[in-house]
Amino acid sequence: MKENYFYATGRRKNAIARVYLKPGTGQITVNNRALHDYVKRDTLKMIIEQPLVATDMLGKVDVKAYAKGGGLTGQSGALLLGVARALVKSDEELKPVLRKGGFLTRDPRMVERKKYGRPGARKRFQFSKR
Repeated sequence: MKENYFYATGRRKNAIARVYLKPGTGQITVNNRALHDYVKRDTLKMIIEQPLVATDMLGKVDVKAYAKGGGLTGQSGALLLGVARALVKSDEELKPVLRKGGFLTRDPRMVERKKYGRPGARKRFQFSKR
């Protein structure tokens, strides 16, 4: 990609998304597949497109992204953050709109680790009185 593009990274849970943004016709590709082929759930598609809709850039920029790690929900959250960060790099005046929508805040929630002597992070084995 030697053209004029803007790069940003987004993270969520264990997913990492590398996002490349350039002026175009509104094509969104994830891992070299169209968005509707990669993400089947409408809610996840909506999550990814939210920063573009909020800034009225849907259909004006092409998004090429590479997502890895985690599941589809985590990857969608990572793509959301990556797209928002790339939009800010492309135009600094979009920052207040994206900040107000909460698109520039990295979601810090992670899966709690499993503890020793227990079947999960918080679950206990069944108590037996006798």
